[in-house]
Amino acid sequence: MKQYTATANDDGVRLSRFVQSVTRDFPTSLLYKSFRNKRVKVNGKKAVPEYRIQAGDLIELYINDEFFPPEGAKTVQKAAPKKKQNQPKVNVIYEDENIAVLYKPTHLLCHSDRTGDANLVDAFTQYLAEKGEYDPHGENRFKPGICNRLDRGTEGLVIAAKSYTALRDMNEIIRTDLLKKEYYTITVGIPQSGRFTAWWEHDEKNNKVSIHAHQSQDERRKQIITDVDVLRTAGPFALCKIGLVTGRTHQIRAHLAYLGRPVLGDIKYGNRKMNERTGTKTQALCAVRVTFLDIPEENTLHYLSGKVVKLKDPQIIKQFDALDKSKNSEENHPA
Repeated sequence: MKQYTATANDDGVRLSRFVQSVTRDFPTSLLYKSFRNKRVKVNGKKAVPEYRIQAGDLIELYINDEFFPPEGAKTVQKAAPKKKQNQPKVNVIYEDENIAVLYKPTHLLCHSDRTGDANLVDAFTQYLAEKGEYDPHGENRFKPGICNRLDRGTEGLVIAAKSYTALRDMNEIIRTDLLKKEYYTITVGIPQSGRFTAWWEHDEKNNKVSIHAHQSQDERRKQIITDVDVLRTAGPFALCKIGLVTGRTHQIRAHLAYLGRPVLGDIKYGNRKMNERTGTKTQALCAVRVTFLDIPEENTLHYLSGKVVKLKDPQIIKQFDALDKSKNSEENHPA
C-alpha cells in the first residue's frame, strides 16, 4: 500500500489522473477495477475516479508494487529539459502567485514538438525552477503550462499557469469569453474598419484554413467574428488593431486574406510579391493586450476582474514606422 498527501499543486486534480501520475504501466482496466474493489481510498473512505482532490487529502492506493516506480511513493518525473543555447530568457510582463503573462517572440514555439526546438513551456518551467517555485524532480503531479497559444510566427502575450487550479480556472475564463484579446497587425492593402463575420473550415492534415461566406450543408464550418480598426496607413500598408470575438486557428491571418487585405509577411495566406519586396520573412502580427472581464467570484482568479495587461512599445510599431519612412523617402526621391 502506498500513501500520498495531496499538496496545493494537486488541488482540483481528478483522482483517476492522480493515480495514473504516480503509477507506472498501470492498465486502464485495472485502474477502474481498483476503484470498484475499494483499492483507492481518500481519507480512509472509498473514492470514485471523478473525485476532485483537495490539498491535504490522504490518498491510499492498495495496488501491487509492480505498478509503482522503484522510488516507492515518489513520483517519477522526467528530468528537467536541458537548456538549449538558443533558448531565450523568459520575458515576464505580469506575474502573481497563480499566473504569469509572458512575451513570446516570433519563431519561438509555445509547446515542444518533434523538432526539439526551444519552446515557451520549457522556458517558463525553467524560470520557475530557478526561482524555487517548481521542483522538476519533486513530487509535483502538475507541470506549469500555458493557457493560450500563438502561432510560431506570431509574437506577443501568452498566459501561463503555475498550478493545476490556475490552469483549470483560466481555461474556464477563456472558454466563457471573459478574456478579451487584442492584436496589432500590418496589412497589405487598407481594409475597412468594422466587424466582419464569415465561416471557417480547418484542413487539419495540411494545417490550413479556408474562409467562406456561408455555412456548409454538412455544417462542418464554424462561424468567426473579427473586429478590425485601422489605426494608421502608409501607402499600400495599414496598421490595424484586431479584436477577436471568436478565436480559432489562423483566424486573423485567414480572415484578413479572405477580405483581400492579408497580413504582411504571411507566407501561408499572404501576398508573396509584397513580402519579397519589403523583405518581410515573418507575419506582422502581435498579441498586444489582454483584458479580464467580470470573472465570477467562485473562480479562484476572480481578483483579475478588470485587469489589463499590455505590451509596451511592441516591435510591430517600429516595423510600421520603418515602412512609413520608406514610403515617404520614395515619394520625396522618386526614381
